[in-house]
Amino acid sequence: MDRNGMRPIHPGEVLNKEFMEPLGMTVMDLAMPTNWPETEIEKLVKCQLRICADLAIRLAIHLNTTPEFWMNLQSTYDLRRAQLRHAGL
Repeated sequence: MDRNGMRPIHPGEVLNKEFMEPLGMTVMDLAMPTNWPETEIEKLVKCQLRICADLAIRLAIHLNTTPEFWMNLQSTYDLRRAQLRHAGL
């Protein structure tokens, strides 16, 4: 946990819990319209892949969000992880 007591939340977790599960979407359901490799969407959902700008745009178009939403999730996650690493120094 960081200073505010929250653990870093990966954008893939948000994608899965806030979008895919409520909409009943599978990895394939998201990979096809975004024209993004299914294996990479799966890695993202498993929190093993970072969101890049291109994927942020594709997710935004398909999920009716903004690219900034996805990029902000990624940068917040990255920053919180760095804060946790530096807190242990």
